Amino acid sequence: MDSVTLDGLDRQLLHALQLDGRAPFSRVAEVLGTADRTVARRYRRLRAAGAARVLGLPDVRRTGHREWFVRVRCLPDAAPALADALARRPDTSWVTVLAGGAELSVLVRDPDRALLEGLGRTPHVLSVQPCEMLRPFMDEGRAWPGRTSALTAEQVAALRRRRGGTGGRVVLNELDARLLPALAVDGRAAYPELARAAGRSESAVRRRLAELRLAGALQFTVETDPRLFGYAASYMLWLTVAPGRAAAVAGALAGDTEIAFIGAVTGPAALVAYLVCRDADDAFRYLDGRVGALDGVRGQEAVPVTAYAKKVGSVPARRPARAPR
Repeated sequence: MDSVTLDGLDRQLLHALQLDGRAPFSRVAEVLGTADRTVARRYRRLRAAGAARVLGLPDVRRTGHREWFVRVRCLPDAAPALADALARRPDTSWVTVLAGGAELSVLVRDPDRALLEGLGRTPHVLSVQPCEMLRPFMDEGRAWPGRTSALTAEQVAALRRRRGGTGGRVVLNELDARLLPALAVDGRAAYPELARAAGRSESAVRRRLAELRLAGALQFTVETDPRLFGYAASYMLWLTVAPGRAAAVAGALAGDTEIAFIGAVTGPAALVAYLVCRDADDAFRYLDGRVGALDGVRGQEAVPVTAYAKKVGSVPARRPARAPR
Protein backbone atom coordinates (compact mmCIF):
# COMPACT_ATOMS: atom_id res chain seq x y z
CA MET A 1 0.00 0.00 0.00
CA ASP A 2 2.89 2.37 0.78
CA SER A 3 3.90 2.40 -2.93
CA VAL A 4 0.44 3.43 -4.15
CA THR A 5 -0.12 7.04 -5.20
CA LEU A 6 -3.55 8.29 -6.20
CA ASP A 7 -3.97 10.50 -9.23
CA GLY A 8 -7.03 12.49 -10.26
CA LEU A 9 -8.73 9.58 -12.01
CA ASP A 10 -8.18 7.28 -9.03
CA ARG A 11 -9.83 9.82 -6.73
CA GLN A 12 -12.76 10.23 -9.11
CA LEU A 13 -13.20 6.47 -9.28
CA LEU A 14 -13.24 6.09 -5.49
CA HIS A 15 -15.75 8.92 -5.18
CA ALA A 16 -17.93 7.30 -7.83
CA LEU A 17 -17.89 3.92 -6.09
CA GLN A 18 -18.87 5.53 -2.80
CA LEU A 19 -21.95 6.86 -4.56
CA ASP A 20 -22.81 3.40 -5.94
CA GLY A 21 -20.50 0.58 -4.95
CA ARG A 22 -21.89 -1.84 -7.53
CA ALA A 23 -22.20 0.59 -10.43
CA PRO A 24 -21.03 -1.07 -13.68
CA PHE A 25 -17.61 0.14 -14.73
CA SER A 26 -19.14 1.07 -18.10
CA ARG A 27 -21.44 3.55 -16.35
CA VAL A 28 -18.64 4.95 -14.21
CA ALA A 29 -16.38 5.29 -17.26
CA GLU A 30 -19.05 7.14 -19.22
CA VAL A 31 -19.49 9.73 -16.45
CA LEU A 32 -15.73 10.10 -15.95
CA GLY A 33 -15.09 10.41 -19.68
CA THR A 34 -12.72 7.48 -20.00
CA ALA A 35 -12.70 3.86 -21.19
CA ASP A 36 -14.33 0.92 -19.39
CA ARG A 37 -11.07 -1.00 -19.41
CA THR A 38 -9.22 1.90 -17.84
CA VAL A 39 -11.67 2.16 -14.92
CA ALA A 40 -11.67 -1.60 -14.32
CA ARG A 41 -7.88 -1.74 -14.45
CA ARG A 42 -7.54 1.15 -12.00
CA TYR A 43 -9.87 -0.50 -9.46
CA ARG A 44 -8.15 -3.89 -9.78
CA ARG A 45 -4.80 -2.23 -9.18
CA LEU A 46 -5.99 -0.41 -6.06
CA ARG A 47 -7.69 -3.51 -4.66
CA ALA A 48 -4.70 -5.77 -5.34
CA ALA A 49 -2.43 -3.30 -3.54
CA GLY A 50 -4.75 -3.25 -0.50
CA ALA A 51 -5.37 0.46 -1.08
CA ALA A 52 -9.13 0.32 -1.62
CA ARG A 53 -12.05 -2.06 -1.89
CA VAL A 54 -15.82 -1.91 -1.94
CA LEU A 55 -17.68 -3.57 0.93
CA GLY A 56 -21.36 -4.44 1.23
CA LEU A 57 -22.57 -4.13 4.82
CA PRO A 58 -25.97 -4.52 6.51
CA ASP A 59 -27.55 -1.42 8.03
CA VAL A 60 -28.23 -2.49 11.61
CA ARG A 61 -30.98 0.13 11.90
CA ARG A 62 -32.97 -1.85 9.33
CA THR A 63 -32.05 -5.39 10.39
CA GLY A 64 -32.85 -5.00 14.09
CA HIS A 65 -29.30 -5.50 15.36
CA ARG A 66 -27.54 -3.18 17.80
CA GLU A 67 -23.93 -2.00 17.73
CA TRP A 68 -21.77 -1.13 20.70
CA PHE A 69 -18.40 0.53 21.04
CA VAL A 70 -16.44 -1.23 23.77
CA ARG A 71 -13.42 0.55 25.26
CA VAL A 72 -11.00 -1.91 26.79
CA ARG A 73 -8.15 -0.46 28.84
CA CYS A 74 -5.31 -2.92 29.33
CA LEU A 75 -1.59 -3.27 29.91
CA PRO A 76 0.27 -2.68 26.63
CA ASP A 77 1.86 -6.13 26.52
CA ALA A 78 -1.60 -7.74 26.52
CA ALA A 79 -2.98 -5.68 23.62
CA PRO A 80 -1.68 -7.67 20.59
CA ALA A 81 -3.08 -11.04 21.67
CA LEU A 82 -6.35 -9.55 22.91
CA ALA A 83 -6.84 -7.53 19.71
CA ASP A 84 -6.16 -10.61 17.59
CA ALA A 85 -8.68 -12.69 19.55
CA LEU A 86 -11.37 -10.00 19.25
CA ALA A 87 -10.68 -9.55 15.52
CA ARG A 88 -11.39 -13.24 14.91
CA ARG A 89 -14.90 -12.99 16.29
CA PRO A 90 -17.58 -12.75 13.56
CA ASP A 91 -19.52 -10.14 15.58
CA THR A 92 -16.72 -7.55 15.75
CA SER A 93 -15.46 -4.82 13.44
CA TRP A 94 -13.06 -1.91 13.85
CA VAL A 95 -10.82 -3.59 16.39
CA THR A 96 -8.47 -0.68 16.93
CA VAL A 97 -5.36 -0.45 19.11
CA LEU A 98 -5.02 2.94 20.79
CA ALA A 99 -2.37 4.81 22.77
CA GLY A 100 0.44 2.38 22.04
CA GLY A 101 -1.53 -0.61 23.34
CA ALA A 102 -2.96 0.93 26.51
CA GLU A 103 -6.50 0.73 25.09
CA LEU A 104 -8.58 -1.10 22.48
CA SER A 105 -11.71 0.24 20.81
CA VAL A 106 -14.00 -2.45 19.42
CA LEU A 107 -17.27 -2.14 17.51
CA VAL A 108 -19.41 -5.17 18.41
CA ARG A 109 -22.75 -6.25 16.99
CA ASP A 110 -25.23 -7.43 19.67
CA PRO A 111 -22.60 -8.07 22.38
CA ASP A 112 -23.60 -10.77 24.83
CA ARG A 113 -23.01 -10.82 28.55
CA ALA A 114 -20.42 -13.58 28.23
CA LEU A 115 -18.20 -11.41 26.02
CA LEU A 116 -18.27 -8.43 28.37
CA GLU A 117 -17.78 -10.56 31.48
CA GLY A 118 -15.00 -12.50 29.76
CA LEU A 119 -13.17 -9.30 28.90
CA GLY A 120 -13.47 -8.15 32.49
CA ARG A 121 -11.86 -11.38 33.72
CA THR A 122 -9.05 -11.34 31.15
CA PRO A 123 -5.60 -10.95 32.73
CA HIS A 124 -4.08 -7.50 32.32
CA VAL A 125 -7.42 -5.91 31.37
CA LEU A 126 -7.92 -2.89 33.62
CA SER A 127 -11.43 -1.79 32.65
CA VAL A 128 -14.23 -2.46 30.15
CA GLN A 129 -16.63 0.31 29.14
CA PRO A 130 -19.45 -0.60 26.70
CA CYS A 131 -21.32 2.22 24.92
CA GLU A 132 -24.26 1.54 22.62
CA MET A 133 -24.27 3.24 19.23
CA LEU A 134 -27.49 5.23 19.18
CA ARG A 135 -27.25 6.97 15.82
CA PRO A 136 -24.55 7.22 13.16
CA PHE A 137 -24.40 10.59 11.46
CA MET A 138 -22.42 9.31 8.46
CA ASP A 139 -23.39 6.44 6.19
CA GLU A 140 -23.51 5.40 2.53
CA GLY A 141 -25.08 8.72 1.58
CA ARG A 142 -22.79 10.92 3.70
CA ALA A 143 -19.28 9.51 3.71
CA TRP A 144 -15.85 10.89 4.63
CA PRO A 145 -15.36 14.13 2.63
CA GLY A 146 -11.67 13.32 2.19
CA ARG A 147 -12.51 10.74 -0.48
CA THR A 148 -15.77 12.24 -1.78
CA SER A 149 -14.69 15.57 -3.23
CA ALA A 150 -13.29 14.60 -6.62
CA LEU A 151 -16.44 14.78 -8.77
CA THR A 152 -18.46 17.72 -10.00
CA ALA A 153 -22.06 18.21 -8.94
CA GLU A 154 -23.18 17.04 -12.39
CA GLN A 155 -21.12 13.86 -12.13
CA VAL A 156 -22.47 13.16 -8.65
CA ALA A 157 -26.03 13.56 -9.88
CA ALA A 158 -25.37 11.17 -12.76
CA LEU A 159 -23.92 8.49 -10.51
CA ARG A 160 -25.84 8.82 -7.28
CA ARG A 161 -28.07 5.85 -6.69
CA ARG A 162 -31.55 6.40 -5.28
CA ARG A 163 -31.36 5.42 -1.63
CA GLY A 164 -33.89 2.88 -0.44
CA GLY A 165 -35.52 2.36 2.91
CA THR A 166 -38.92 3.14 4.31
CA GLY A 167 -37.88 2.94 7.94
CA GLY A 168 -39.31 -0.53 8.49
CA ARG A 169 -37.56 -3.59 9.89
CA VAL A 170 -36.08 -6.08 7.43
CA VAL A 171 -36.02 -9.72 8.52
CA LEU A 172 -32.87 -11.47 7.33
CA ASN A 173 -33.18 -15.03 6.07
CA GLU A 174 -31.00 -18.06 5.43
CA LEU A 175 -29.88 -16.73 2.06
CA ASP A 176 -28.76 -13.47 3.70
CA ALA A 177 -26.71 -15.42 6.23
CA ARG A 178 -24.58 -16.73 3.33
CA LEU A 179 -24.76 -13.69 1.06
CA LEU A 180 -23.82 -10.93 3.51
CA PRO A 181 -20.46 -12.41 4.61
CA ALA A 182 -19.41 -12.66 0.95
CA LEU A 183 -20.36 -9.03 0.30
CA ALA A 184 -18.49 -7.94 3.44
CA VAL A 185 -15.31 -9.29 1.85
CA ASP A 186 -15.97 -8.05 -1.69
CA GLY A 187 -18.93 -5.79 -2.34
CA ARG A 188 -18.31 -5.95 -6.09
CA ALA A 189 -18.21 -9.74 -6.29
CA ALA A 190 -19.88 -10.96 -9.49
CA TYR A 191 -23.27 -12.62 -9.28
CA PRO A 192 -21.95 -16.10 -10.20
CA GLU A 193 -19.42 -15.83 -7.36
CA LEU A 194 -22.11 -14.69 -4.92
CA ALA A 195 -24.38 -17.52 -6.08
CA ARG A 196 -21.67 -20.08 -5.33
CA ALA A 197 -21.07 -18.58 -1.87
CA ALA A 198 -24.79 -18.58 -1.09
CA GLY A 199 -25.53 -21.98 -2.59
CA ARG A 200 -28.43 -20.55 -4.58
CA SER A 201 -29.17 -19.63 -8.17
CA GLU A 202 -27.75 -16.47 -9.68
CA SER A 203 -31.25 -15.12 -10.27
CA ALA A 204 -32.20 -15.67 -6.60
CA VAL A 205 -29.08 -13.85 -5.43
CA ARG A 206 -29.61 -10.99 -7.86
CA ARG A 207 -33.22 -10.61 -6.74
CA ARG A 208 -32.40 -10.71 -3.02
CA LEU A 209 -29.58 -8.22 -3.32
CA ALA A 210 -31.91 -5.81 -5.11
CA GLU A 211 -34.53 -6.29 -2.37
CA LEU A 212 -32.04 -5.57 0.40
CA ARG A 213 -30.78 -2.44 -1.32
CA LEU A 214 -34.27 -1.16 -2.04
CA ALA A 215 -35.20 -1.65 1.63
CA GLY A 216 -32.10 0.22 2.77
CA ALA A 217 -30.87 -2.89 4.62
CA LEU A 218 -27.67 -3.18 2.59
CA GLN A 219 -25.21 -0.35 2.00
CA PHE A 220 -21.95 -0.18 0.09
CA THR A 221 -18.90 1.76 1.13
CA VAL A 222 -15.33 2.18 -0.05
CA GLU A 223 -12.66 1.16 2.45
CA THR A 224 -9.48 3.18 1.97
CA ASP A 225 -6.48 4.32 3.98
CA PRO A 226 -6.53 8.04 4.89
CA ARG A 227 -2.78 8.18 4.26
CA LEU A 228 -3.47 7.92 0.52
CA PHE A 229 -5.18 11.32 0.78
CA GLY A 230 -2.45 12.91 2.90
CA TYR A 231 -3.94 12.28 6.36
CA ALA A 232 -1.19 10.55 8.32
CA ALA A 233 -2.46 10.90 11.92
CA SER A 234 -5.60 9.13 13.19
CA TYR A 235 -7.43 9.44 16.52
CA MET A 236 -10.53 8.18 18.29
CA LEU A 237 -12.33 11.24 19.61
CA TRP A 238 -14.83 11.13 22.49
CA LEU A 239 -16.91 14.27 23.02
CA THR A 240 -19.05 15.31 25.98
CA VAL A 241 -21.68 17.87 25.03
CA ALA A 242 -24.43 19.87 26.67
CA PRO A 243 -27.90 18.24 26.80
CA GLY A 244 -29.79 18.77 23.58
CA ARG A 245 -26.67 19.68 21.58
CA ALA A 246 -25.44 16.27 20.39
CA ALA A 247 -27.23 16.32 17.02
CA ALA A 248 -26.17 19.89 16.28
CA VAL A 249 -22.52 19.23 17.14
CA ALA A 250 -22.44 15.99 15.15
CA GLY A 251 -24.12 17.63 12.18
CA ALA A 252 -21.58 20.44 12.17
CA LEU A 253 -18.58 18.12 12.35
CA ALA A 254 -19.85 15.48 9.91
CA GLY A 255 -19.07 17.74 6.96
CA ASP A 256 -15.45 18.36 7.98
CA THR A 257 -12.66 16.69 6.04
CA GLU A 258 -11.04 15.68 9.35
CA ILE A 259 -14.04 13.59 10.44
CA ALA A 260 -14.15 10.11 8.88
CA PHE A 261 -17.02 8.99 11.14
CA ILE A 262 -19.16 10.38 13.95
CA GLY A 263 -22.02 8.87 15.92
CA ALA A 264 -24.06 9.33 19.09
CA VAL A 265 -23.41 6.83 21.90
CA THR A 266 -24.44 6.10 25.45
CA GLY A 267 -22.07 6.61 28.36
CA PRO A 268 -20.04 9.56 29.68
CA ALA A 269 -19.38 10.88 26.16
CA ALA A 270 -22.35 11.68 23.95
CA LEU A 271 -20.44 11.40 20.67
CA VAL A 272 -17.61 9.26 19.30
CA ALA A 273 -15.71 10.23 16.16
CA TYR A 274 -12.87 8.92 14.04
CA LEU A 275 -10.54 11.84 13.40
CA VAL A 276 -7.96 11.99 10.58
CA CYS A 277 -5.43 14.81 10.30
CA ARG A 278 -2.28 15.50 8.33
CA ASP A 279 -0.08 15.47 11.44
CA ALA A 280 -0.16 16.15 15.17
CA ASP A 281 0.01 19.93 14.69
CA ASP A 282 -2.96 19.75 12.36
CA ALA A 283 -4.84 17.69 14.96
CA PHE A 284 -4.15 20.29 17.65
CA ARG A 285 -5.37 23.13 15.44
CA TYR A 286 -8.55 21.25 14.60
CA LEU A 287 -9.34 20.13 18.16
CA ASP A 288 -8.57 23.51 19.70
CA GLY A 289 -9.83 25.85 17.02
CA ARG A 290 -12.74 23.93 15.52
CA VAL A 291 -14.07 21.32 17.94
CA GLY A 292 -13.35 23.25 21.13
CA ALA A 293 -15.03 26.37 19.75
CA LEU A 294 -18.35 24.68 18.93
CA ASP A 295 -21.32 25.71 21.04
CA GLY A 296 -22.27 22.84 23.32
CA VAL A 297 -18.94 21.00 23.46
CA ARG A 298 -18.00 20.57 27.11
CA GLY A 299 -15.04 18.21 26.86
CA GLN A 300 -13.00 16.16 24.42
CA GLU A 301 -10.69 13.15 24.67
CA ALA A 302 -8.55 12.32 21.64
CA VAL A 303 -6.68 9.00 21.75
CA PRO A 304 -4.15 8.20 18.98
CA VAL A 305 -4.73 5.12 16.84
CA THR A 306 -1.54 3.05 16.69
CA ALA A 307 -2.69 -0.16 14.97
CA TYR A 308 -5.68 -1.94 13.43
CA ALA A 309 -6.43 -5.58 14.09
CA LYS A 310 -9.59 -5.45 11.98
CA LYS A 311 -11.49 -2.93 9.91
CA VAL A 312 -15.11 -2.97 8.77
CA GLY A 313 -15.67 -5.97 6.53
CA SER A 314 -12.06 -7.09 6.68
CA VAL A 315 -10.85 -10.61 7.16
CA PRO A 316 -8.48 -10.18 10.12
CA ALA A 317 -4.77 -10.60 9.65
CA ARG A 318 -2.62 -12.59 12.02
CA ARG A 319 -1.07 -9.43 13.44
CA PRO A 320 -2.46 -5.91 13.83
CA ALA A 321 -1.49 -3.59 10.99
CA ARG A 322 0.39 -0.48 12.03
CA ALA A 323 -1.59 2.72 11.90
CA PRO A 324 -0.25 5.96 10.46
CA ARG A 325 1.88 8.09 12.75
